[in-house]
Amino acid sequence: MSAAPHSFPVTVYYEDTDLGGVVYHANYLKFIERARSDWVRGLGIDQNALRAQGIVFAVHRIEADFLAPARLDDRLTVRTLPVQATPARLVLDQQVLCAERVLFRARATLVCMSVQGRPRRLPAELAHIGAKIGGIA
Repeated sequence: MSAAPHSFPVTVYYEDTDLGGVVYHANYLKFIERARSDWVRGLGIDQNALRAQGIVFAVHRIEADFLAPARLDDRLTVRTLPVQATPARLVLDQQVLCAERVLFRARATLVCMSVQGRPRRLPAELAHIGAKIGGIA
């Protein structure tokens, strides 16, 4: 895909760290979740409206690599880039960076489904992105 990745700023607060001032590993998942939500919102997708229509997104799989620690007061950037898509699934590459140094990277596979847990097609706004990356015909 030729589009630039979505960027989302995160500041590391005391609550994000352990006693040594290092970001607790599970908080990286929170950082990338916030970035994904911001990316979807930036596409003009109202997740509350989708839920009211019976459509939700769920994380199906996350592959994560912890490369270097983030620390208290670090200013981080989460970059999100869609890399694969099917009619009901979207794969995103995400990185957490501090001053252009990659600290954490993940590949998140999201599925679109009904609130009852049945597969659903991606909303048109995401299907359009899937078409751009060559994943949806």
